[in-house]
Amino acid sequence: MQIRPTPFDHPDAIKLNDAVQLEYAERYADEDEVGEGDLTPLDATMFVPPRGLYLLAYDTSDSPVASGGWRTQDTNPEGYSDGDAELKRMYVTPDARGLGLARRILALLEADARAAGRTRMVLETGTAQPEAVALYTSSGYTPSRPKFGYYRAYDSSLCFAKQL
Repeated sequence: MQIRPTPFDHPDAIKLNDAVQLEYAERYADEDEVGEGDLTPLDATMFVPPRGLYLLAYDTSDSPVASGGWRTQDTNPEGYSDGDAELKRMYVTPDARGLGLARRILALLEADARAAGRTRMVLETGTAQPEAVALYTSSGYTPSRPKFGYYRAYDSSLCFAKQL
């Protein structure tokens, strides 16, 4: 497996983003709005170094199998704080799960955000994603109060943070 920086608007990134959006829609189908996928506004410029980074993992056939990125956040009305790096679009295709790719991508993103001067990694996930919660808690993330992000008012929203 090879992990490499890739623009958020690259066709391979779009392919994995579409896949994760379908998974979100299925997992949250019973909730208002959330059943449509993650509606958090994102664009490719948010992941351009040094204010962010987007990574894709490729298998030995050069097919994209995992993704993840971070973007700069500072104090704003959605509850972020100065120095935050927000984790976005962590995803591993079903066939590549269990290989440690999410953990490898997470470690690379944390190191990059730290090198860019960010002091805290934050993320928003949900109650229908127990695998994500397990990854983050086993990687040193703790629940964050107050909640932040696009879905902060939803009961199913779970927010986590880790000092970098």
